[in-house]
Amino acid sequence: MTEPKHLFIPGPTNIPDRVRRAMNLAMEDIRAPDFPELTKPLFRDLKTLFKSETGEIFLFPSSGTGAWEAALTNTLSPGDRVIVASFGQFSMLWAKMCRDLGFETEEWEIPWGETFPLERLEERLAQPDAAGIKAVLVCQNETATGVASDVAGVRRILDAADHPALLMVDGISSIACIEFRMDEWGVDLAIAGSQKGLMLPTGLSVVCASRKALAASETAQCRRSYFDFAWHAGANKDGYFPYTPATQLLRGLRVSLDILAEEGIENVWARHNRLAEGVRRAVRAWGLETCAARPEIASDTVTAVVVPEGIDSADIVRTAYHRYNTSFGVGLSKVAGRVFRIGHLGALDEVKILSGIAAAEIALCDCGVNLQAGSGVGAAIDYYRETAPAALAAAAE
Repeated sequence: MTEPKHLFIPGPTNIPDRVRRAMNLAMEDIRAPDFPELTKPLFRDLKTLFKSETGEIFLFPSSGTGAWEAALTNTLSPGDRVIVASFGQFSMLWAKMCRDLGFETEEWEIPWGETFPLERLEERLAQPDAAGIKAVLVCQNETATGVASDVAGVRRILDAADHPALLMVDGISSIACIEFRMDEWGVDLAIAGSQKGLMLPTGLSVVCASRKALAASETAQCRRSYFDFAWHAGANKDGYFPYTPATQLLRGLRVSLDILAEEGIENVWARHNRLAEGVRRAVRAWGLETCAARPEIASDTVTAVVVPEGIDSADIVRTAYHRYNTSFGVGLSKVAGRVFRIGHLGALDEVKILSGIAAAEIALCDCGVNLQAGSGVGAAIDYYRETAPAALAAAAE
């Protein structure tokens, strides 16, 4: 049987049929006089998604890594000092990019399973040389370990210290999934990727830049060309791009944003939280733990499950893939062999999540993990049934 794999990785995510159909069209003229009828509303509605009235949207044909580079090179200069907390594979790679681009990078190596350390930032900003810090980089959701960071808390600390550093947020696996409020939290640069909560193929990245970030871009000295904000802004104001855009992905994005608006972004956040809690209850019912050090920092888009001693988590992922046609995320870098990851973001509901839990459970059993068959599925079912009235009422509002 050659059915598509059941996809429970933290990205790329499942693509709704409406989105797929929207992308199945002939090529179109990217300089056509009516092309802005597509693009200008996209810029407007992406601002709404980021919860920003004053920011400016930049839409690039790249993965989220391109958005990282765009945010950094447009607002910083070589030798600028930046703070990055490294507590997983992707925050670690962001720190590497900062070094590669020539920034003086303070990489705080945090135990994997922990989150951005607010107390450490508070202490650092009180030191005499703190004035030289130009940016603080926060990974809101670290998919390698399944933890989320308190972005609003970072802003409170910066404001309390009256510090002018730019606040940059990696929202690739959080925006359009979990709560994000750009203007309210004082975020200066936020980035997203099409293959996560936007429910699209990989290939689009989004940067939302505050007025403060745009002002910084006028004096920043990093070399840039393809990702230059000014070049894009000049074309975007009329609804065009400085080079060939990914038109089919833009058509899919239009429908994706419509789907999110129909559900209501607050309901999207609530749905992700509820589905994630069902997964976490399943993990506890199996007698296992998550990689997240504390319940309050657990991610609502991915759960990293710690396997028992003597079990290789990669075997669980391989078993699920080859025997049960299901994809889970492997453990990366420091947690390789110790965790496997269940992605629960994007176009998902209770039935789909329950199938993922069942696939994980049977693969765990096959690989020698001592658990009661049906325990995780049953725990998740109980939770979803208990919370169904509240979920239905929220969706009806």
